[in-house]
Amino acid sequence: MRVFLAGIFALWAGAAGAAICEGRNLIDALPTDTRTRLDAAVAEIPYHSGILWRASKDRARITLVGTYHFPDPRHQRMLERLAGPLKEAAALFVEAGPAEEARLTRELAEDPSLMVNQSGPTLPERLSEAEWETLSSAMTERGLPPVVTAKLRPWYVAMMIGVSPCVLRDAGQTGDLDGLDHLLIEKAEEAELPIRALEPWDTILTLFSGMTPEEEEDMIRSALPAAAYADDYAVTLTDAYFSGEVWEIWEFGRIDAYENSGLTREEVDQQFAFAQTRLMDQRNQDWIGRLTQGARDAAQEGKGIVAGFGALHLPGEQGVLRLLEKQGWEIERLDG
Repeated sequence: MRVFLAGIFALWAGAAGAAICEGRNLIDALPTDTRTRLDAAVAEIPYHSGILWRASKDRARITLVGTYHFPDPRHQRMLERLAGPLKEAAALFVEAGPAEEARLTRELAEDPSLMVNQSGPTLPERLSEAEWETLSSAMTERGLPPVVTAKLRPWYVAMMIGVSPCVLRDAGQTGDLDGLDHLLIEKAEEAELPIRALEPWDTILTLFSGMTPEEEEDMIRSALPAAAYADDYAVTLTDAYFSGEVWEIWEFGRIDAYENSGLTREEVDQQFAFAQTRLMDQRNQDWIGRLTQGARDAAQEGKGIVAGFGALHLPGEQGVLRLLEKQGWEIERLDG
């Protein structure tokens, strides 16, 4: 789960780009035998490479782009490639559109309990002294003092640990956190292209519901080791993304968790299975109907649609591309 949490803002809904943060690529630094295991694990996954695709069936067309949610000057190249598909599209589909983002912002402001645990034991009471010291120090680097962190919900804490401090510093100076999704939305708004949300405004708030206290605590524990080298993780993440090696990010996170999280391999695998099912596979299934119906409707106008969502939703047996393929869509990589 930690690799997702480290990249949740970036590849789903973050870590910063190499253009913002300075660090070393941790995948490049892997020992040869570990890199061989990583490559073998990635090779087994359908559609493991590539972030720009076209799906076609009869007259219906979908241009799909896997996104990264923080700013990076390299997004400009992708925007240029998408200019044609956007011009010919009937709609842009994204995880959350402007209306959904505005609703989420409003609800969080009006109901602090969505992110703050207002009853029950605090995080320093739930974690060991050493774990709390590491966590509170990491969150302080990210602008949240211990008195605030103590009552935050574990899912939010785990996400924040995965965000490199340099991203937050840069955002504070520039006010810019617009990744590829927002850039696509801006282009759509400029062209008066309809924007359709793939899921409700409160999706992020429901993803971690039903977790036991122990699972919540393990989620934080598995995120802690990367906090000390978040800038390195940021560079690793963005290098993999912009080279199109999407699933490499996921499997690297698993290997890193085996070695550094303090959890057993079985516990790590359980967390990754939970994360993949809850955060990707189930949502992919929910999106397919909206995407295919949107494409069929657009085909009636002689147009296609463009869909932009976190890059980790593309690969895998339950990834969006394989799900479309199983329904008879022809899949073509456009950035290979």
